[in-house]
Amino acid sequence: MKNNIEVRRPAVAGSFYPGNPVELSKLLAQFYSETEKKSLPGHPLAVIAPHAGYIYSGKIAAAAFKQLEGEAYDTVVVISPSHTVFFQGSSVYEGSAYQTPIGMIEIDEKLSGAIASIHPSIYLSNKGHTGGSVRGEHALEVQLPFLQQVLGRFKLVAIVMGDQEESSCRDLGETLASTLNGKNVLIVASTDLSHFYSDKEARRLDGNLRRAIEEFSPDKLLNTLSSGKGEACGGGPVAATLIAAKRLGGNQVTVTGYATSGDVTGDLNEVVGYLSAVITSPRKVASQNGNLGSPAKKNGAEIGDADKKYLLNLARESIKAGLCQTPFRPTEPEVKALKEKRGVFVTLKADGMLRGCIGMIRAAKPLYEAVAEMAYAAAFDDPRFQPLSETELDGIEVEISVLSPLSRVDDFSEIRVGRDGVMIRLDFHSGLLLPQVAREHGWNLTTFLEQTCLKAGLPKNSYKDKGAEIYRFTAEIF
Repeated sequence: MKNNIEVRRPAVAGSFYPGNPVELSKLLAQFYSETEKKSLPGHPLAVIAPHAGYIYSGKIAAAAFKQLEGEAYDTVVVISPSHTVFFQGSSVYEGSAYQTPIGMIEIDEKLSGAIASIHPSIYLSNKGHTGGSVRGEHALEVQLPFLQQVLGRFKLVAIVMGDQEESSCRDLGETLASTLNGKNVLIVASTDLSHFYSDKEARRLDGNLRRAIEEFSPDKLLNTLSSGKGEACGGGPVAATLIAAKRLGGNQVTVTGYATSGDVTGDLNEVVGYLSAVITSPRKVASQNGNLGSPAKKNGAEIGDADKKYLLNLARESIKAGLCQTPFRPTEPEVKALKEKRGVFVTLKADGMLRGCIGMIRAAKPLYEAVAEMAYAAAFDDPRFQPLSETELDGIEVEISVLSPLSRVDDFSEIRVGRDGVMIRLDFHSGLLLPQVAREHGWNLTTFLEQTCLKAGLPKNSYKDKGAEIYRFTAEIF
């Protein structure tokens, strides 16, 4: 990345999609869980996805991006139309990064420069990316969180088409074909379909475009658009993508979803059409860029049955004191194991469902003090739940997890699901899941790591990031 970093900040976070990274990651995870991964005839080479607010088109977009699970790309080229400013040709972002609430995506400056060096209508510029209106362009931005969530780490080439004349579409498509050949790259075309027709008319117009896309015919697509038999605000990006994908070895298009805004709002008088698709190739370009481990270090002195009963009672007494709003200072016990500094989590459940869980990862306080504090916090300070009420107390189940010291993981095979808990750190994010969470949900190792990333507010594949710190630990649970 350049020394003089220029970052394109989110323009529509908080409106088109959640601005809070945890809320955004959870929404994306929900979208992905509600769609299926198809058996595609080849390797995903390109994606067509809608760009409306996630409430309207998020599920349709996710149906295409879901097909990228398990894939890895060095670079993703995202092409969008410009809704905010008109200019000629195509603008390849010349800054250093695009940012979303989930994190920063570094621009592939070398590839961006190569794409911009071939044809005069394609050039390095910030046009359409950062300027032209009070609100920046949304059509490219809204695709990025989907990609971050499913792919994890990749570089970006961001292209906004200022005009969508046939000559501009062909120039960009041919340029991409020549510069991307032999590279491990995904192309994403951003488009919605017809706007503000009745649902019946929208489906007729969109059906004409859908047939051109399914037939993998850029000529038919361009003819459909120019004749008015179909409409798409991102028809240019789709045409350029079809042209490039054909030249790069793509041989089949699979439509993954279609809907109109009427399917969400119930208003069928004026709708917008949304379609998603994946273009596959029989050839996959290689990226350029075991045994179970031993248990983590054991805890200190053994915690006996009587000590466990003491701690469980201590936790409940701390919660009772909190309900009465009276200070609670436990008397120091005589048992050595209870006075050792330990990491600990206290989990509260009601009718088998989580009601609060707060913990102290590091061994910063004597165990008995840590249990009292974390029990109070789980009851009254867990932001996911309302503070515990007095009427709930008798039905609450208290579970205490005493943690071993954290052990850095160098090989994922060191982690044994069911035995180990996991903590992941990346940038300013961190998340931890206890060993029993994976057992209760029946997760395998990959899902456990992915869910820990989501807990941290990170894309689910972030555990593969070279900068990610992964730790494992055991827990004595009672």
